[in-house]
Amino acid sequence: MPKLSYCGLIVAIMLFSCKDKQKNENTANDMQSESTRTARVSFANDTDNKKVDVHIDGSFFTSYVYDGQTPKPILYPVLTKSGKTVTRGFPYDPRPNERVDHPHHAGHWLNYGDVNGLDFWNNSYAIAEDQKHKYGTIFHKEILGLDSEKGALVIKAIWRAPDGVDLLEEQTTFSFGEEGATRTIDRSTTLRALEEVSFKDNKEGMLGIRVARELELPSDKPAVYTDAEGNATAVEALNNEGVSGNYLGSEGLTGDAVWGTRNRWVKLEGNIDGDPVSITIVDHKKNVGYPTYWHARGYGLFAANPLGQAIFSEGKETLDFKLAKGESVEFNYRILIHDGSVLSKDRIEVAFKDFNKE
Repeated sequence: MPKLSYCGLIVAIMLFSCKDKQKNENTANDMQSESTRTARVSFANDTDNKKVDVHIDGSFFTSYVYDGQTPKPILYPVLTKSGKTVTRGFPYDPRPNERVDHPHHAGHWLNYGDVNGLDFWNNSYAIAEDQKHKYGTIFHKEILGLDSEKGALVIKAIWRAPDGVDLLEEQTTFSFGEEGATRTIDRSTTLRALEEVSFKDNKEGMLGIRVARELELPSDKPAVYTDAEGNATAVEALNNEGVSGNYLGSEGLTGDAVWGTRNRWVKLEGNIDGDPVSITIVDHKKNVGYPTYWHARGYGLFAANPLGQAIFSEGKETLDFKLAKGESVEFNYRILIHDGSVLSKDRIEVAFKDFNKE
């Protein structure tokens, strides 16, 4: 009897171990399935408020806003998977202790500072009426498609001169996604010239995001920034409490040194509510001016500018890109919105290769 009991005990332990091992394997498989499965994107087309809300697995990500409060369509606000807002609130919904300079910096946008001599970049509600003739406006025309299965929003817009002449027809596809703690926005924008169009080299461009105060680079000095028209904007010194941003370029430069340099990608990282958060913009090899120059400022402007080469190279290079009537150009960028951990350089390189189909 004692021997039989002992053997039975051994068998029982072995059976329990097998079941426990199987349970752990099932749990691991479930976790792997959860991390690799395709996140579900859904859209809510709010025609009354002129916006399209984007959700991933039921959680709000961003809105495509075309209500005219800014003279261009934008994505605003932009949130991480855990719900942290990475875009500045001003001018839509100002938050305490954030900057209120450059009112044309709202959410995420794409435009340029010199299109046939017109400034599309700096246009905003703050431009005086007697100066409006110098600025262009991008008008949303229609939503061409909403595809939840592909996570794609397709829109058409018109780049219009103040005299009513349409210069460019824009068709943009936003593809939204999520993998693990990283949300993605793939933006593919085609500009077709309705007239002969010149994009004269200008530092004010092109793909931009104005970020939350927490992601700015700490600075205790005021500064003045001048646009191509010579208009100066003062950026005041503010308390740096909670401000922790820093740039990292693909070529190894960091901080303010990234401004005016070429990089295949740039990451802006910091902490929001004690957690690591980052925004990474990835360039595409087929873009004009690749690898792009970066108009990345410490006060919160994070922009890629492939067309302003004369300014960033201090005159060593000149592009002055042009389109004949009927010609088109395409710009493609991937934006990674990550939180909860530091997004490593290796993982960004994987994203770059995936985006560029290497």
